[in-house]
Amino acid sequence: MEIQLKSEITCPHCGHKKVEDMPTNACQFFYECENCKTVLKPTEGDCCVYCSFGTVPCPSIQEKGSCVQ
Repeated sequence: MEIQLKSEITCPHCGHKKVEDMPTNACQFFYECENCKTVLKPTEGDCCVYCSFGTVPCPSIQEKGSCVQ
């Protein structure tokens, strides 16, 4: 299976969507929505903002099923 490195994040506060490149060496804990400036954090049980708000889970989850943290 090929690891996808892009994910579309949807802000749960304003609905703004943006495709972003995901880091491959660490999980991203914070993401600022460029529309409403809300800083997103992973929901409980998720390792990063891509797993919580993205269309594709982070590379660590895709590859190993667990987070690098």
